[in-house]
Amino acid sequence: MATPRKWSNVAVAMQSALAAAKTISGITKAAPGVVSSTAHGYANGDFLYLEVQGMYQLNGRVFRVCNQATDSFQLEDVSGGTGIDTSAYDTFSSGTAKKITFGTTISSATTVNSNDGGFDFIDTTTIHGNARSQIPGLPSASSYDMDHIWDPTDTGQAAMKSASEAQAVRAFKFTFGTGGAIMVFAGYVGFNNAPGGQAQGLITCKSVITSNGFPTYYSA
Repeated sequence: MATPRKWSNVAVAMQSALAAAKTISGITKAAPGVVSSTAHGYANGDFLYLEVQGMYQLNGRVFRVCNQATDSFQLEDVSGGTGIDTSAYDTFSSGTAKKITFGTTISSATTVNSNDGGFDFIDTTTIHGNARSQIPGLPSASSYDMDHIWDPTDTGQAAMKSASEAQAVRAFKFTFGTGGAIMVFAGYVGFNNAPGGQAQGLITCKSVITSNGFPTYYSA
């Protein structure tokens, strides 16, 4: 049975720094998959942004390190303790990892609305059939729309505005309650800090974060 959660005591953090890229020399297709990177220096619990060719299922995504060794590590599975199963993924050809610092707190949001984007579908109907058929194509990018208490001096809003103006990818981390479930992903921020609202009501502004890859989830 699913564990009920509510939008209360949710911590939202945005990437404040991204370390220099470390070369990934290989990722095995196994359960768990092992990432090879010489003298990477990562510790268990570090969050990484991956840019990967070949094994596209990992490209543009954020993962947490587990079972690290001097020249290798794993990408932690949702329940922790072991790495994800990459046995059905495509074959790795090249890639890099960058350690993320989640040092910017977004603490002004009052509402969050998600849009999973859905899938494009490819028409496979032939002239021989008497009913239309289709197969899934690529998934559309998911996005998160947030309303904020408007404050142009707020450090989180200033950081989102800077990311929006730079049109740069940023990593995000949602923690659902102290010690609760975690969602991490990378995406583009749209934020112009324009105030809005109703007469005698709260002055608000809006932001949108469009995912640059699938989110990754952890139980804690």
